[in-house]
Amino acid sequence: MPRRGNTPIQGEMLQGTLDLLVLRTLVVGAAHGHTIAHAIERDSDEVLQLEHGSPYPRLHRLVDRVWIVAVWGTSENTRRARYDRLTPPGRRQLAEQTSRWQELVRAIDRVLRPA
Repeated sequence: MPRRGNTPIQGEMLQGTLDLLVLRTLVVGAAHGHTIAHAIERDSDEVLQLEHGSPYPRLHRLVDRVWIVAVWGTSENTRRARYDRLTPPGRRQLAEQTSRWQELVRAIDRVLRPA
């Protein structure tokens, strides 16, 4: 549940930043898509809400771009599971997208708070 006063954000605004959020989540290590979604929700104090299954097409796209790599392993319940891991090109992309995001936030702030 989001902190009091924070309305969950879903849809278009979140979709536009999902690559950045997924790449950032994978900095700590390989993770399953479900774990990635929960980490984004948890780390945003539940403000960012991912629709069930929404990370999976994005993960496939990130694999196609070679920003992440899929590895197979065994889950906690001893089932075969796919885990995604950040690649060196993915780390570079994360740095670039983070910089662009920070620039965008500063620009929006200038519009919202004119001198």
